[in-house]
Amino acid sequence: MKVVKALSTILLSVVLAGCSGTSMKTQSLDESQYTVLGPGSATATGIMLFQFIPIQQNDRFVRAQNAAIATQGGDALINVEVQEDWFWAWILNGYQTTVSGDVVKLK
Repeated sequence: MKVVKALSTILLSVVLAGCSGTSMKTQSLDESQYTVLGPGSATATGIMLFQFIPIQQNDRFVRAQNAAIATQGGDALINVEVQEDWFWAWILNGYQTTVSGDVVKLK
């Protein structure tokens, strides 16, 4: 009985750890604090395998935001827009997040 309890606890811990993600941080900046470099946009994809196993799912918003900022070599993103699309296959669902906005260089 102790083995079943221990395995149940481990399984629950693994499932809960897989359900955590990274928050996408945005900044509220005054116009005197930055210079606009231009528009930036990027996409990141995550997959749910068998509707249960997340693959690059939890951090896709942050990956898309960082890639959008990198398109212009800036420090932050303002006027942010987030779009999400999804696709389906026999054994998985894919979620595609696109982040776009104005890339700025902080002063």
